Amino acid sequence: MAASTAVEAVVATPREGKFNKNAARRVRVAGKIPAVVYGAGQEPVAVTVDPKVITKILHSESGHNTIFDLTIEGGAGTKAMIVDWQHEPIKGKLLHIDLKRIAMDKAMRVSVPIQLVGIPDGVKNHGGILEHVMREVEIECLPADIPSHLDVDVTNMPLHGLIHVSDLPHSGSIKFLADENATVAHVGIVKEEAPAEVVEAAPTEPEVAKKGKTETAEAAAPAAKK
Repeated sequence: MAASTAVEAVVATPREGKFNKNAARRVRVAGKIPAVVYGAGQEPVAVTVDPKVITKILHSESGHNTIFDLTIEGGAGTKAMIVDWQHEPIKGKLLHIDLKRIAMDKAMRVSVPIQLVGIPDGVKNHGGILEHVMREVEIECLPADIPSHLDVDVTNMPLHGLIHVSDLPHSGSIKFLADENATVAHVGIVKEEAPAEVVEAAPTEPEVAKKGKTETAEAAAPAAKK
């Protein structure tokens, strides 16, 4: 469990004029993306930022939980996080981001990834399947204590074994907001398919009735549309 650290500084340029789709398009054509900076009791500021820097932060180990230095040209610097972003669905290009000013002395709520480490005994030796139920968990802590992820050793999980939120690595600096009894992962069994002879022995009457219902529904469809 490692705390997120500032990986890169972000320099933002204030935006002026109209804030509409055409203006946003011109920003992107110029190689930047529109963004909004808010939080810490200050007025929101419309800015532009370098998408390459933002993409690098999002793809870092701590991802969107990364705390970085943000400088708005002509103003004072601050710590910030990426709290929301939009991207083009086909090519994946960033279209817009929201940045939040962070007070390092105030606790905040974030969701962090849960990583399962190892191969459970119930999978390796008893033919079970590991199901990762909860992939992120919400926590509350100071910004400097935000972990990039939480590792859980599942090596000793038996068949039908369970991992709960209470089994995640706890520390005095982190408060878990999820139910301690909530399931994070479990080892189940592979459901066997019904034998072929059972399927072949099934009566055919329900199938005929099903077809009759379908034909009736089709015949009634035009009348319903009128």
